[in-house]
Amino acid sequence: MTQSAEVICVGTELLLGEILNTNAQFLAQQLAQLGIPHYYQTVVGDNPQRLQKVLSLACERSRLLIFTGGLGPTPDDLTTEAIAGFFDVPLAERPEIIESLDQKYAHRRQAMAASNRKQALLPVGAQILPNPIGSAPGLIWTPRPGLTLMTFPGVPKEMQAMWHETAVPYLNAEGWVTSTLVSRILRHWGIPESSLAEKVQDFFALDNPTVAPYAGKGEVRLRITASADSAEVAHALIAPVQAQIEAIAGDDCFGADEDTLASVVGRYLEREGHTLSVAESCTGGGIGQQLTQVPGSSTYFKGGVIAYDNEVKQSMLSVTADALRQHGAVSAVVAEQMALGVKQRLNTTWGLSVTGIAGPDGGTSAKPVGLVYIGIAGPDVVRSYSHQFAAYRGRDWIRWLSACTALDHLRRQYSTSLV
Repeated sequence: MTQSAEVICVGTELLLGEILNTNAQFLAQQLAQLGIPHYYQTVVGDNPQRLQKVLSLACERSRLLIFTGGLGPTPDDLTTEAIAGFFDVPLAERPEIIESLDQKYAHRRQAMAASNRKQALLPVGAQILPNPIGSAPGLIWTPRPGLTLMTFPGVPKEMQAMWHETAVPYLNAEGWVTSTLVSRILRHWGIPESSLAEKVQDFFALDNPTVAPYAGKGEVRLRITASADSAEVAHALIAPVQAQIEAIAGDDCFGADEDTLASVVGRYLEREGHTLSVAESCTGGGIGQQLTQVPGSSTYFKGGVIAYDNEVKQSMLSVTADALRQHGAVSAVVAEQMALGVKQRLNTTWGLSVTGIAGPDGGTSAKPVGLVYIGIAGPDVVRSYSHQFAAYRGRDWIRWLSACTALDHLRRQYSTSLV
């Protein structure tokens, strides 16, 4: 059996969809970076019998089992108890954990509840996996030769701190880390996944680094992953492949890794000392939301007007009554007037606008649901673009694509004007 890891996330709230399982994503990324093979993930509710069934299966196929969740003081926190029961090993209270809990509660000027003593119970022979910021410690345990278990609380910040401070050094010391996997994500907008895949299909045959496409929410991503003895060597393997793909993709590639359309547009604006304002109808503030998610965006994003009603388009953005009467609110002319109007109103370098029919109602044969016009007004340009987004994907999808595509058009306009 290969020395592979398995992630087991415990919590009925995960099965009910009440919270997003970010712990599994974090651990998957971390294991990949350490070069530890990771083939299985399981989510199981707070039920000791089902947890032990999952544990039984995991022991047959994996050598490192990583648990998150179920370490708290409440009756439904059963992970440690279930693990000890599976291996028929008694639990013992650890005085050093009691002492740590007492200190933490004293620091908070609170009395420790009797139920918290449960968190000091670990299987006999297990090591303590300290929790520097929370109350629930984890364990590192080798209950049988060739099998290692680690447990973490479900709180992401606590789990991540414990992983970095204790788990990673342990895995290095025990020889689990034999290579490093590094990935670079190239992000694309305005090109279908199939079209991009056709352009770069020769790269899919590479062994190291590997290249794989995946799509989501209108964006197409290419993941380049290299395996090497060090991160530096892995990055060196990725670099030439990345450069070739970026040359082939051209302006369809807008960034890498954590880049967003808003952050890339922001870098253009900041670099040139320019400012931006937005006029939004069908997106209802979606462009502004994306822009303001970028730290420091106040240096270049001045604000916007949500001009949902035609009267607001006229009074706030100087859209003319003739344009609305002759062409309608969803039109190229109105999109251009909105962009120019907000640019002038807020005195910015660029104005960006969106007007469209997000549905599910309001469409006609001439202007169906999903029809969107985007306007751009800049130092030397006023223009518009039309898009017909798929109505069957729904209102939220159309609004999201409209906001992202508006930012993408400004990005491309910038790229062209700065060549």
